[in-house]
Amino acid sequence: MMVRLASRLHFYIPVLLAFTLWEAASQAGLIDESVFPSLSSVLVGFVRLLTNNNLLMHAGISIFRQMSGFLLAAGIGIAAGILMATSGWARFAIEPIIRLTYPLPKSALIPLFILWLGIGDASKIGAIFLGALLPVVLSTYNSARGVNVALVWSAWSLGTPRWQVPWKVVLPAAMPEIVSGLRISLALSFTLLVSAEFLISQEGLGYLISQLGENGDYPGMFAAVLAVTVIGVAADRSFLALGNRVLRWTEQ
Repeated sequence: MMVRLASRLHFYIPVLLAFTLWEAASQAGLIDESVFPSLSSVLVGFVRLLTNNNLLMHAGISIFRQMSGFLLAAGIGIAAGILMATSGWARFAIEPIIRLTYPLPKSALIPLFILWLGIGDASKIGAIFLGALLPVVLSTYNSARGVNVALVWSAWSLGTPRWQVPWKVVLPAAMPEIVSGLRISLALSFTLLVSAEFLISQEGLGYLISQLGENGDYPGMFAAVLAVTVIGVAADRSFLALGNRVLRWTEQ
């Protein structure tokens, strides 16, 4: 219990300290509030967005897009990484595509997704999917290749069919690094979400941030950014808790 409390304090105290310094600097006139509003005005803007600007609706749309792209990337990425590590043919087919697309800045591909998939949700989900996919594939592939061969031989000697070994032996053994890759992809999915909604969208938190900035409502804009931050942190903490449960299960 004390360890858990200390862990939470270690996370929250720096955040509270940063917020306190932010507000103190604003009240002391050290920050120009016309370009960097005070924390208190941002909180007022946050409440205003909740009541007047359908913040929850925009947040719900953004979460749907982000989770759709991320979950697609997680499922396909893990499967592709395991196949690459256990099948020479799969590695021969998939690895060149990974090498070609990995260095590309994913945000630069958003206009192409809009051209191919239109201005609806599909283009945003597609961009998020591609950006979140590659870290999952690479982390799964590298960790699966590092699995102790003795585990595979033991499974074969116990009569496990060859087609089941990748999923019953290799996947659980590689899970710690896969979870790390998924966490990186989760963070990237939020970045690509906001970038995609900046470019072309009529709803979503990225669109809301863009509109508030263009209208000169900087407290509201910072409040929308704060909303994205809160959602991202909540998603990360939830994923950590889920990841720890998954790792305990695979160890058993």
